[in-house]
Amino acid sequence: QVQLVESGGGLVQAGGSLSLSCAASGRTFSSYYMGWFRQAPGKEREFVAGITRNGSPYYEDSVQGRFTISRDNPKNTVYLQMNSLKPEDTAVYSCAADSGPGGRYTRFYEYWGQGTQVTVSS
Repeated sequence: QVQLVESGGGLVQAGGSLSLSCAASGRTFSSYYMGWFRQAPGKEREFVAGITRNGSPYYEDSVQGRFTISRDNPKNTVYLQMNSLKPEDTAVYSCAADSGPGGRYTRFYEYWGQGTQVTVSS
């Protein structure tokens, strides 16, 4: 069982930055592929970024070059640094853990956090 708790959301102006954190319980954090997803009102949840067990990152095209995912296995934490934010980045951001190969599809993830709201004003 893994519990995930996100923090760091908030309100920011377009062009600004926010840093999200996701703290995981348990002693097997390093064995999970970790992902960040977001869901805007009226839209489906979408993949934002993922990171393999050894730290290789992957990004959705619209955030490539603006967002950075990282993880600190001893601290059981995964991060999402978001720069050059745009109003279309407004959503609830959730982290998720997958004991399998990971990727961009929500159905492969076994554990989810409750989400944190990110609002970007124009």
